[in-house]
Amino acid sequence: MEIAVGEAASLETDLLQLNEVSPLALKSNSDFVEKIFQQWLALPDSNRLVTSLINDAKAGASLNAPGSSSSTSAASGNSLPSMFAAGNAPPLSPRSTPGSPRSASGSPRIMKQRAGPSNLGSPLKVVSEPVKELIPQFYFQNGRPPPKELKEQCILRTNQFFYAHSDGLQINDFKLVTREICKLPSFFSTCLFRKIDVNGTGFITRDAFADYWINGNMLTLDVATQIYKILKQPNLKYLTQDDFKPVLRELLATHPGLEFLQTTPEFQERYAETVIYRIFYYINRSGNGNLTLRELKRGNLIDAMLHADEEEDINKVLRYFSYEHFYVIYCKFWELDTDHDFLIDKENLVRYGNHALTYRIVDRIFSQVPKKFTSKVEGKMGYEDFVNFILAEEDKSSEPSLEYWFKCIDLDGNGILTRNELQYFYEEQLHRMECMAQEPVLFEDILCQIIDMIGPENESYITLNDLKGCKLSGSVFNILFNLNKFMAFETRDPFLIRQERENPMLTEWDRLAHREYIRLSMEEDSDWFFKKRKNHHREQATKQESQPGMNYPMDCHSPMNLLRRGTSADGQDGLPQSRGFSKKSDVG
Repeated sequence: MEIAVGEAASLETDLLQLNEVSPLALKSNSDFVEKIFQQWLALPDSNRLVTSLINDAKAGASLNAPGSSSSTSAASGNSLPSMFAAGNAPPLSPRSTPGSPRSASGSPRIMKQRAGPSNLGSPLKVVSEPVKELIPQFYFQNGRPPPKELKEQCILRTNQFFYAHSDGLQINDFKLVTREICKLPSFFSTCLFRKIDVNGTGFITRDAFADYWINGNMLTLDVATQIYKILKQPNLKYLTQDDFKPVLRELLATHPGLEFLQTTPEFQERYAETVIYRIFYYINRSGNGNLTLRELKRGNLIDAMLHADEEEDINKVLRYFSYEHFYVIYCKFWELDTDHDFLIDKENLVRYGNHALTYRIVDRIFSQVPKKFTSKVEGKMGYEDFVNFILAEEDKSSEPSLEYWFKCIDLDGNGILTRNELQYFYEEQLHRMECMAQEPVLFEDILCQIIDMIGPENESYITLNDLKGCKLSGSVFNILFNLNKFMAFETRDPFLIRQERENPMLTEWDRLAHREYIRLSMEEDSDWFFKKRKNHHREQATKQESQPGMNYPMDCHSPMNLLRRGTSADGQDGLPQSRGFSKKSDVG
């Protein structure tokens, strides 16, 4: 016993300042815990106290453990002995405060609060009692309820619109509600109306609107989520192309910039299809035709829709909705589709851009490596496939375009472009330059130029991330398979460079579509007719149809011209090859 007391007296006080540990930790260190208990029991005062308690238990006397009595004197008189001399007890650990490292442990709903020394009187024992902390609800399955003030304002505005309409609003009167209360583009009114009018009564009452928009917590959602919920089918978790068709139909029926198309339903359908294809090309990055809410929020479609609703000139809405952009796409497809079966084969596509593309890159496109064709005819490209191609070809600065062409060049599909793959595509370019009596540029020099332009992390290969981090990535692809653009890059026009600097927000596709639209408009010196068509498109088309005895100059912008299935100037059925005066009208 004396040896044990000597060992206890030799203990350093710092070693006894034990942090709180879990019961599991105590069980895993049972030997250490038993040793500490034996040292405490070896103290003379501890030995006497334990002996006294055992004797009282044998005699059947009431056990008044020190600290169990409410009397302060009893507690102080029977306090447990200490290993340390008076005034030499180890200090207690400081209380944990919110934000301290120790308070960060445990459940976010529990905050540990330290009490003082225990009623056993031991300076080594500290009681921890969990205290529940209330955390405000942050997840709402049906959306966050609107604040009281916002809800009252919306109810007041709703009452104003539905005043004097006890039976409810019809679909024509609902457009103001869509725009003023819901803050959505006006061409969503039909979709929203049908979403609320589930029974198809043709009327929406004030209570039905409030129940859907206010009580349904649509009021507090962001615009992207609101549009997503309005368009989405109940049994799906994504948007399809068909979900956008009602929106485009209403846009065509109500937008002043598209009014001239109302007499040509087939042309309206082509415009709507083109807009939808462009939306899914840029926003549906997975390419599976299923547009998720995440993709919708990451894209710029919502801003483009709001812009289209505010802007009367639809051609100023460059993202997705521009009629000029649609017209250029449709004209180029029509020119390549010589038999007008709405399908394009390899030989047709080779003629694109005045035979700008190489045969090898065309073969890769038709192998459907970059994107699966929607056409059901083998070896044929449909209109949607052509829209994806032309956007990728003419807007190589966009990420979808870089991904499209990267897959084409990556022959083995291992995610990197090697020297051999680059050389395989450049060989045909080199041969074409020799055939055109142009000074050929050796591949070794081109490879050094490409490496300098891209600046890849590893110079032995190029990754997709390397291309996305470089502004000249599009020019690299032009070097490999587009001879016309390669030559234009080598002899850059200072005037075009200055134009690009003046309008940095315009993409390559925006600039090309504008140039092509003007070229098509002014072809065959039809200035007079183009100017007149610009303001009276439908009237001019009607005038030509009403006077069959006279051949008015045919404007390529006229939808009647594009959709006419008559005989062209060269005797072929379809789009007239010559957009100028016919022979009968040349004398005028």
